[in-house]
Amino acid sequence: MKEIFRRYPIGIQNFEDLRNNNCVYIDKTALIYQLTHTDKVYFLSRPRRFGKSLLVSTLEAYFSGKKDLFKGLAIEQLEQEWTVYPVLHIDFSRTKYTALEDLQEQLNLYLSGWERTYGKNEEETSYAARLTGLLQRIYQQTGKQVVVLIDEYDAPLLDSNSDSALQGQLRTEMRKFFSPLKAQGQYLRFLFLTGISKFSQMSIFSELNNLQNISMSDDYSTICGITERELWSQMQPDIERIAQANNETYEEACQHLKRQYDGYHFSENCEDIYNPFSLFNAFSQRKYKSFWFSTGTPTFLIEMLQRMDFNLNLLEKMEVKDEDFDKATEVITDPIPVLYQSGYLTIKGYEPLFRTYTLGYPNEEVKIGFIETLIPSCGCRSQECHWQG
Repeated sequence: MKEIFRRYPIGIQNFEDLRNNNCVYIDKTALIYQLTHTDKVYFLSRPRRFGKSLLVSTLEAYFSGKKDLFKGLAIEQLEQEWTVYPVLHIDFSRTKYTALEDLQEQLNLYLSGWERTYGKNEEETSYAARLTGLLQRIYQQTGKQVVVLIDEYDAPLLDSNSDSALQGQLRTEMRKFFSPLKAQGQYLRFLFLTGISKFSQMSIFSELNNLQNISMSDDYSTICGITERELWSQMQPDIERIAQANNETYEEACQHLKRQYDGYHFSENCEDIYNPFSLFNAFSQRKYKSFWFSTGTPTFLIEMLQRMDFNLNLLEKMEVKDEDFDKATEVITDPIPVLYQSGYLTIKGYEPLFRTYTLGYPNEEVKIGFIETLIPSCGCRSQECHWQG
């Protein structure tokens, strides 16, 4: 087989860098066009390293009118105008939040940077007043509505999960910062928020009653990750290379990849979705390893499981109701929604009559990771362990 060089976007979350460096890109731009022309206020939850930041960066490039970056992609034929909008992009994953000052510093850095471009009135001292003033001035100066992209909104809250007092302070500060977004809706062209968890969404964004949560929408279930159809149609050379490296047939490699990295479903009728981080790493190294799981289970998740009397054996087949996914509490009391949102459980079936979902491990990478890593963390080897402290 002739060697074909393929550059994989491992660690690359910037769409412009990805395209300029000729990295493999699974085309999601038809869905992006649909998203941006259907409504304008959205929330999307996906597990870590599942492509949320790349999606946000792609939206930024699109709204910035960088047409050349989209050459050959589906949106090139769909979009005729390529209107340039002012974009405010916030990424809350840039630091760790161990004190209220960490959040205040980040908010001030973003606001100050935008104010250097669009100006600031002296009477605007609070975060809410500064953001309100910015939205109005940007619209007045450019004649265009503003695009606001907020990536990893819950990073400060996940970092502080074990400190309820600090988490309360961070939540209050964030609520004040985001409060103008509804009142200034006439100045917004598009608002998009991403995160891992939904548990704090309601208390922070309660004013945004027009916020559409597309996390479990069939229409957008494949906007992150790689579907089986995309794998077979766009990554055949990659499958051939990993098959050859492991003395497998093409069909054997497909089955191996499926067992190890497939199995995610984010809605009732979602296609099979592969973990993109693990898939790209497997193709890059030509090995079947636990790439996603080995990057580290979030500390907040381990601490939560250790505090609860929970039998991990139940995770093989867990039944939950619709409302279980929408629990928005100040303190997490049920690990199931968090395990689902974090990517350790996924939808395996749906019963429409009783609106009941069956959850389970998505694939071998996650299942084996739990058995070999999380269960021994409690100090025993039993799979019947309940994580009692």
